[in-house]
Amino acid sequence: MKRIRTAIVYITLVCITAACSTSRKSSSEVTESYKPASKELYKTIYHMDSVLFDAFNNRNLEIQKMVFATNLEFYHDNGGLTNYNQVIENTRRLFDQNNGLRRTLIPGSLQVYPIKDYGAIEIGIHRFCHPENGKDDCGTFKFIHIWQKRPDGWKLTRVISYDH
Repeated sequence: MKRIRTAIVYITLVCITAACSTSRKSSSEVTESYKPASKELYKTIYHMDSVLFDAFNNRNLEIQKMVFATNLEFYHDNGGLTNYNQVIENTRRLFDQNNGLRRTLIPGSLQVYPIKDYGAIEIGIHRFCHPENGKDDCGTFKFIHIWQKRPDGWKLTRVISYDH
């Protein structure tokens, strides 16, 4: 379990992450009532999430570098605040470990909200797993991503990863 916690700290220093309702509703109750304000924006952010984490799962740092804004701020409840350069270096080290770590988005957890004249907020829950002793060792965590729509495309500017 200690290995998964270490891996998750590295991951969250690299990627993103999610929010729950402030009420005590279960995640299924929260997502059942969620309706995107814009289906087009939802599809766009879902796609960008897929691009980011397909690159993560395939250890493609160059694509991740293109998705992250150079002014990235990554907030992790256990790891603190890191910037773009720190996230890239932590990701490089994680990829070098080649430990089979993979991320999946929890189905039905994704929520997307527009930010006027800026971009979007992505809220969700994801799971990170890696093989250990012949079976998957997994952790499920919450995240919030702030995406900015720029002339050169969507960029991830802020990541909040919590509930570890």
